[in-house]
Amino acid sequence: MDIVEIMETIPHRYPFLLVDKIVEFEPKKRIVGIKNVTMNEPFFQGHFPGHPIFPGALLVEAMAQVGCILMFKSFDISPKEYVVYFMGIDKARFRKPVRPGDTVKFVLEPTVIKSRLSKMKGEAYVGDELVCDAQIMAMITRK
Repeated sequence: MDIVEIMETIPHRYPFLLVDKIVEFEPKKRIVGIKNVTMNEPFFQGHFPGHPIFPGALLVEAMAQVGCILMFKSFDISPKEYVVYFMGIDKARFRKPVRPGDTVKFVLEPTVIKSRLSKMKGEAYVGDELVCDAQIMAMITRK
């Protein structure tokens, strides 16, 4: 999926759309998304001046957005009628900083996936290095 299809699938927009493309997708089983981190990101002005670090909370948010795409696409649900709510996060660990110029690969695999609820194991990598991992939970509901 390119950015146009991503924007047709989830409601997020700049500056909060944190997924640039989807490179792998297997319905209800696995999804891999990419975020190219650039110095132009608005949060780098304050996080941190002279030592820019991609905020950990936004790494988890990007992970959740990739998971949202998995849910919408797995169940062929329209974002015009439904919304995916991020419900919880467990066991989040931030292992290495992510900086401008990095490409982050998000790998999500559901541990529970139903038409309205999912739990997913998520991992974020820069190259082959694990930079973040978490378990996330989300729910689909009518708008």
